[in-house]
Amino acid sequence: MNRLALCLSRAIARVTEAALGPYQTAVVRIGFAATWLLFLLREYPHRQELYGPDGPWSFDLAQQLTADNHAFTALLASDNQAYFEVFYFVAVVAGALLLVGWRTRATSLLFMVGVLSLQNRSVFVGDGGDNVLHLMSFYLVFTRCGQVWSLDARRAARASAARARGERVAPDRAGPALWAVSGLVLLVAALTGRTGGGWLVPAVLWATWAGAALWWAAGRWARTPEPRILLDVVANILHNGALFVIMAEACLIYATAGWYKIQGSRWQDGTAVYYPLHLDYFSPWPALADLLSANGTLVMLVTYGTVIVQVAFPFTLFNRRVKNVLLAAMMTEHAVIAVVLGLPFFSLAMIAADSVFLPTSFLQRLGGWAARARDRVFRRTDPELPVQRFPEADERPRVGFGA
Repeated sequence: MNRLALCLSRAIARVTEAALGPYQTAVVRIGFAATWLLFLLREYPHRQELYGPDGPWSFDLAQQLTADNHAFTALLASDNQAYFEVFYFVAVVAGALLLVGWRTRATSLLFMVGVLSLQNRSVFVGDGGDNVLHLMSFYLVFTRCGQVWSLDARRAARASAARARGERVAPDRAGPALWAVSGLVLLVAALTGRTGGGWLVPAVLWATWAGAALWWAAGRWARTPEPRILLDVVANILHNGALFVIMAEACLIYATAGWYKIQGSRWQDGTAVYYPLHLDYFSPWPALADLLSANGTLVMLVTYGTVIVQVAFPFTLFNRRVKNVLLAAMMTEHAVIAVVLGLPFFSLAMIAADSVFLPTSFLQRLGGWAARARDRVFRRTDPELPVQRFPEADERPRVGFGA
């Protein structure tokens, strides 16, 4: 009984004391922000046909559908062309800001609003990658995904170093200004009845807005550290819960895909991979598709291998070495799909989801290589710049509620 209580107390302490997987959530943030940003930029010439008020899926049809399914989309607040153009531009900016990790708490909310609004405006133009992005944009709101590899982390590190030197740190003005503007927008949307349909997303927006106010007030006026510690514990619990959901979602995607494939006759006889290679819609490189499908043994191995990897992956999470091997195989498969079948954004979304399982040691080495490459580039342009050392996991600064 004592051993059980000890294990339970350790588990509770682990969940509440720190936000787990800082590097994993950072790479998931970067991956999905980059996927969405690249998609919006590539489809910019076609934005009217996809999501505009004069597209094939008309404004009235979208209103009727969202009235039935209560899907959130801010694009139905107005059918004005200028409003759509401004919203599309804001969605692009939100993706870029989340990518670099600037005010990740606010930009993750703006990113979620952009993804849900555009995708729910025209629900029939998406694919499996859009569905993954749709879900992950919501989960990212609850994570502290700016702890590392972000402008938030760099700002927190500089402030911490300044305090250690005894210097005065200038008060944050951008955060309160961003909070005031977002609150005004939410208030106007609520008073005009243009909350986008449904109650869940507006409730999340208001709850996060109120949480940011509590965090700021606790840091400014609380006489003891207990209120800030309590809010930190709540943020850690939300982060760790969201991280678990992201991992479970990825496992569920692969498990269901693998078990559904098993039931298909083409997957059972080992020929399923052959057919999409010869569809015009999925053949940007016909010569490459013909080369890959010419070998029947290769087609059979890829077909069976895909099913085996997808079904087995959730069960390999208890064995780190096997999990890493299958993870590399799945990422390689998605990279091949991006090139051979012409589905780059689907593949990027799946690789970003897979990244949550990458080992922390590998991500730390990857960050170190990137930091050294950055230093070399900047030192070539300015030899006087000092070399910056990449912080290890136990050296990273603690960032606040906004990260």
